Amino acid sequence: MTNVILGKNQYGKAENHVVRVNRDSDRHTLRDVVVSSQLRGDFQAVHTEGDNGHCVATDTQKNTVFALAQKHDVASPEEFLLTLSDHFTSSFDWVTGGRWAAEEHLWNRINDHDHSFVQNKDEVRTAVVVTDGSKRTVISGFRDLTVLKTTESGFVGYPKDPYTTLPETEDRVLSTDIATRWRYNTDDVDYDAVYEDVKKIILAKFTDHYSRALQETLYLMGKAVIEAHPEIDDIRFSCPNKHHFVYNLGFCDLENNNETHYAADRPYGLIEATIEREGAERADEVWAGIAGFC
Repeated sequence: MTNVILGKNQYGKAENHVVRVNRDSDRHTLRDVVVSSQLRGDFQAVHTEGDNGHCVATDTQKNTVFALAQKHDVASPEEFLLTLSDHFTSSFDWVTGGRWAAEEHLWNRINDHDHSFVQNKDEVRTAVVVTDGSKRTVISGFRDLTVLKTTESGFVGYPKDPYTTLPETEDRVLSTDIATRWRYNTDDVDYDAVYEDVKKIILAKFTDHYSRALQETLYLMGKAVIEAHPEIDDIRFSCPNKHHFVYNLGFCDLENNNETHYAADRPYGLIEATIEREGAERADEVWAGIAGFC
């Protein structure tokens, strides 16, 4: 006889698109967030017996997201997710935790106008709150921030075998789409301020050294963040190497002095790294639910 038991589970309403306008003054502010809510707790009966007595409807979770956005505003994605966590774990005895995630689409003012905006396509801000009993973990980050430098990068000294065709170079274009997330060791944080500073550090570090590999650059960016922010215990990167190959124009007798490139979209190198504060408490269970990061 084979015994079958229910393993880890969570459920909720994904991708609730909330646009919250603050109209407290003539100069409006705007937060545009896509929020997912997933609950964890005693949901044994709904899975194994079809008993919905503990099943907080996903539609209820959706309505709660919008109601709390109206009631509490959206000061930052992280603070809003913490509000959702507090609400669900205090409102239902059998909800012991959950996972709440947000992606924020950024908007800039048009000519410093009070109520007109243009969408900022630089990056998408991300946030996750994972609650397990009394323990809450906040992870912030961003994705799709495309960076490029036209020199001060090379790639040499790698192993050669019969399948190696890539020529060494000491001067190449280095480009990537930065996707990064960092984990706080506290929830007493000015999330907007830290977000802007971490982004500033990452961009500054991308520019300030000769990169011998994208791996080295990711490490240096993460190291700088950890050193500057004691409230962050680890930071993770998942970055494609957006290859730019010098185009061979020998067929028409044109010299190409590392000036005209072919931008290849696929296949691409995919570089992932975790940079940690030595001795910090690990949080493998929290990170396990975040796809695309090692």
